[in-house]
Amino acid sequence: MESKKRGLVVVTPSYAPDSELCRDLNRSVLQWTPPDVQHHIIVPHQDLGVFRMLANNRTVIHDDREFLSSTIRRLPLLNLWMNKRRPWLPVRGWITQQLLKLSAAATLDAEAILLVDSDMVFVSSTGLKSFQQNGAPVLYRKPGAVHSGLPRHRQWLESAHHLLGLEQPGPEDLTDYICWPCAWDPRTVRSMLRRVEDVTGLPWQSAIACQLHFSEMMLYGAYVDGVLGGAPATTSSMNSVIYSAETPLSPAEISALLNRATGTVQAVMISAKSGIAYDVRAKALQEYADSSSRAGGLQ
Repeated sequence: MESKKRGLVVVTPSYAPDSELCRDLNRSVLQWTPPDVQHHIIVPHQDLGVFRMLANNRTVIHDDREFLSSTIRRLPLLNLWMNKRRPWLPVRGWITQQLLKLSAAATLDAEAILLVDSDMVFVSSTGLKSFQQNGAPVLYRKPGAVHSGLPRHRQWLESAHHLLGLEQPGPEDLTDYICWPCAWDPRTVRSMLRRVEDVTGLPWQSAIACQLHFSEMMLYGAYVDGVLGGAPATTSSMNSVIYSAETPLSPAEISALLNRATGTVQAVMISAKSGIAYDVRAKALQEYADSSSRAGGLQ
């Protein structure tokens, strides 16, 4: 599981239904990141054959069991897992994906881990320095962005504060830490997970698997701000175009969305749950990446 020390490592949990999207993401990683950047794709055991064709000197395909504790086991034929320490509360698939991201980030040897979901692609040059300021890792944080219209975001922050032993947040608008893509310092991840174990008295995977509401990005941000006293460098810009709605867009609407983007754009995420046909999505993203490249790229 150990890899050679690298500057930036991209981590993507995926599964067979998203294999086409993940293939496009992987192609964009190889195209737009430096040659020393590796892409680690983590998939269920039964899906290894679907993804194995992507493996090369820069792409590593992992069985998800490499990163899951022996107490977390998949239930047959379901997108659910069982936590042996609390078997009466099944672990949802999206919680398990977050366990995989945390475990990979704590395990892989790199200066920075970049979390990227299958439904994102890079469209311009991206590397370690894209996520650093003066050599320090940059934390995405947007103060006041978690308002009354985002109750789940508040629940995620409350869960993070509970796991970290922090005072529960007040009624005011709160800081949002959720971004795509998301860069982490592995050293910070490791110390954060030790904190979770110290506070809960449980192995960190079991402690998190017990949560009904959880966001790995909220946990990381709350740890940096609430325990470490803040990050040396922060940003409120994702440098990406994001479409997370579960409503299809026409080709013209996708083009309009992309063409409205201003400033630095390094990646585009169009949700896999949007209902947009793969061919429509792929064509629009390729045209956008090509136009950016012809214009000299959005560096």
